[in-house]
Amino acid sequence: MSKKRLGKGLSALINNDDNIDQSRVEDVFTDQIEPNPFQPRTNFDEDTLKELANSIQEKGVIQPITVRKIKAEKYQIVTGERRWRASKLVGLKKIPAVIRDFNDQEMLEVALIENIQREDLNPIEEAAAYKEMIDNFGITQAELAKQVGKSRSNVSNMIRLLKLAEKVKNHLQHGAITIGHARALLSLEEEEKQVAACENIIIQDLTVRETEKYVDKLKNPFENEKKKNKKQELEPIWQEAAVELEKKLKTKVNIKKRKKNNLLTIEIDSIEKLNDLLDKLN
Repeated sequence: MSKKRLGKGLSALINNDDNIDQSRVEDVFTDQIEPNPFQPRTNFDEDTLKELANSIQEKGVIQPITVRKIKAEKYQIVTGERRWRASKLVGLKKIPAVIRDFNDQEMLEVALIENIQREDLNPIEEAAAYKEMIDNFGITQAELAKQVGKSRSNVSNMIRLLKLAEKVKNHLQHGAITIGHARALLSLEEEEKQVAACENIIIQDLTVRETEKYVDKLKNPFENEKKKNKKQELEPIWQEAAVELEKKLKTKVNIKKRKKNNLLTIEIDSIEKLNDLLDKLN
């Protein structure tokens, strides 16, 4: 596929004082308008939508939405989908719209950039939009990063979030975990482990740092156990002493390493053997 250049940029795509005279504002029937098929935002909060609807009912639509004409008396939204949805909620038959000429790439670009600048997208929606632009329009991560005002590593890390298990992505979308938690979980390759770990993180209310340590233990259980055992291992001099004591007492002796004082245990299976031991000690 031939590489396509990025579009005109946000300043040329949305309405402002410099380009509004090049656009045509009309009152368009709300039922002749359909959503942007490239809209990266999939969730519209009902409460905030109702608040906007109440404002529109009281003051009207102050800023026109932007649409493109796709056929006679049929339009697609470029920007302003919340205003259109809220207008329909209060029963408006028409809505002021700026009619512009956009191709598919520009439709996705402006919807993505507008939502990012307004912080309207959750991390998964943002990641999916980045991937769609790269897959559909053949641009590089570096080019996309420049267009949306992010670093290339940020774009790359966001796209990696799409590899999460569906249940984990759902928790991230709804704010139960943060991007930091999600990135830590990505190192667990099996989806079942990701989901189980994610649920434990939520239940225990772990910080990102605590999550990173927790995930590391899940990934290297034998290594952590080995370190634990090594830490608790007796020095040779204590091991030799335990062996000598067993020979003299003729019974099992164990010395357990502790932080302060080591613990000595002697196994006795009858009162007679205990009395024999006491005689030897005396």
